[in-house]
Amino acid sequence: MSGESGRVNLPFVGIPSFLRSKVINPGEDFNAEIAVFGAPTDEGSPFMPGSRFGPRALREHSLRFVSSEPGYFDPNRNRSYLKREMRDGLIADLGDADIVNTNIISSFDNITALTARVLAKGAVPIVLGGDHAISYPVVRAYERPLYVMHFDAHLDYMPFVHGTSMTNQHAFRHIAHLRQVKCLVQVGIRSLRNTEEMWRDTTEDGNQVVTMAKFRQIGPEAVARSIPRGADCYVSLDVDVLDLSLVPGCVSAEPDGLTYSELRETLIALTEQARIVGFDLVEVNPMLDVGTGITAYLGAHTIIEFLGHLCDSDIWHSDSLKGNHVS
Repeated sequence: MSGESGRVNLPFVGIPSFLRSKVINPGEDFNAEIAVFGAPTDEGSPFMPGSRFGPRALREHSLRFVSSEPGYFDPNRNRSYLKREMRDGLIADLGDADIVNTNIISSFDNITALTARVLAKGAVPIVLGGDHAISYPVVRAYERPLYVMHFDAHLDYMPFVHGTSMTNQHAFRHIAHLRQVKCLVQVGIRSLRNTEEMWRDTTEDGNQVVTMAKFRQIGPEAVARSIPRGADCYVSLDVDVLDLSLVPGCVSAEPDGLTYSELRETLIALTEQARIVGFDLVEVNPMLDVGTGITAYLGAHTIIEFLGHLCDSDIWHSDSLKGNHVS
């Protein structure tokens, strides 16, 4: 971004941090409203690896939204977003949680510890996956009651069998039973690889399941209203909630998914309905992506547009006046 230094800083120049935010080194103090960090592990993927490289790709493509002016301009709405946050350095990039290869327990502990550090500073964690297993160690760091909205083609509610319990198919069975989670809402469910047992277990556990058929009946605003007005809400977004034609760089992509506009309008409605206390985006696999990196680009686009509307919402500004977004 051009500035006092006179640099142009094109997207392919320099060391990529998310939206060229200040990089916070381990142990370094920070003062930000939004804290981005990566959870680059895919040891929970039962089929093909590669999403461990997702955080790097998402950061690289986020640079395409950085220009000589802070924020981004939406021509459809004729207004700019994230100007204050980018201009005043209110977004920090904390790098990645340390990953201990083949030791998923230690890796998860490190993800939980970094999330807890962000929450202790009153910032909102924005977590770059990684496979969907990483959502569990993030959500378990929260202490206050919260609702979880899970966007996915799959239930990720696999029973703990064959000695496995920490894959990307198990995350929401863990999350739904955390004491601080008041309700789990699962949106976009449609895969034929969801088993009858997973369906039975998640519904009997009292979770709300919004299949694609139901989504098209009720629409984005009704989905958002499944979270009580003003309640704390954590949002977990697997890119395979989108139709497979949109996400070639996702190993678990499925047909008949959300369009981008359907996802965007649901996320915007959520920012107007709930107090967003955290967000993750997972399952971007650069090793499978096409040459232009369109899945990583779409992932970065989703995060940035969501952040723009989050920081523009009445609930966010109310919290901003109090000086604390997450406590």
